[in-house]
Amino acid sequence: MSDGQLKGWNYVPDVPIKVSPLFSWPLNPVEIVKWMWNSWFLVSEKLIIVGIAFVSFYWFQPPLEETKAFAFGWIAQMYARNLLLALLIGGVLHLWFYTFSAQGKKLKYDGRPLMVKGKQFTLGGQIRDNMFWTLGTGVIVWTTYEVILFWALANGHMPMITWAHNPVWFVAIFFLIPIWESFYFYLIHRAIHIPFLYRHVHYLHHRNVNVGPWSGMSQHPLEQMIFLGSVFIHVLIGAHPVHILYHLQYYFLTAMTTHTGFQGLLIKDRNRLALGTFHHQMHHRYFECNYGSLEIPWDKWMGTFHDGTVEANERMQERRRRIIGQ
Repeated sequence: MSDGQLKGWNYVPDVPIKVSPLFSWPLNPVEIVKWMWNSWFLVSEKLIIVGIAFVSFYWFQPPLEETKAFAFGWIAQMYARNLLLALLIGGVLHLWFYTFSAQGKKLKYDGRPLMVKGKQFTLGGQIRDNMFWTLGTGVIVWTTYEVILFWALANGHMPMITWAHNPVWFVAIFFLIPIWESFYFYLIHRAIHIPFLYRHVHYLHHRNVNVGPWSGMSQHPLEQMIFLGSVFIHVLIGAHPVHILYHLQYYFLTAMTTHTGFQGLLIKDRNRLALGTFHHQMHHRYFECNYGSLEIPWDKWMGTFHDGTVEANERMQERRRRIIGQ
């Protein structure tokens, strides 16, 4: 490892990987502004999903008045929208990166192909298995949570937030949802790595050592319920309908984008859209590191951070030896 780069990877981004400056001390306002700008503006996953949420709200969401009483019509409409959205995003990403191989292995972390066959997969192959869990149970859980929250909002069981009455809080919620995701995800992810929960629940997701777009939401239904359950924070803090749509779309759709296996979407040799994260890709291969995301540096605080360097890899191996030796 004298060359200073991890072996066994097709592509490694600039390392060491940096965590968000939001929780670094002393606070650096310039770094915080740069982080927020790069995370959100120009072309980013977050901004694209905000746009999808508003389009969903204005053109594909039943009126709030209609959601006061459970009825097959409006629930089916929401389910169909979510199913088509998952098919569109997951399908386009899979076609681009794997079916058409539009950028070959450029920016691809793991150079190996996805598994065509494998007895560990429910339907005998990685892609079929991943699509089954994502589109089968995943979209049902996603839609069920939307139905519950829209019903609660329509019936006054949770606070309504509007642009007219509180524009600052209305906008702030969009920025806070990814931070809440980072806080929540680390805690539930560490929990489902407890041996009993791993063997019975989380093992299904970790069938994917080398990941593709359909791998992100390829989870046991119980894990899907726990993962998407973060949306119930709105029962306490309130929401506008578009916040509920954004929250669940952000969780579901970025699970697809962060599991593409590629650093980004390459067009004319330029990375036009940041997608997968090497931080999480390493978790799928090394297992005992990087349980969270980069917005809140839980992994650094808890000693489970792998920053992509050879030195971090050696520390991880030493930690494994200590655990095995106990």
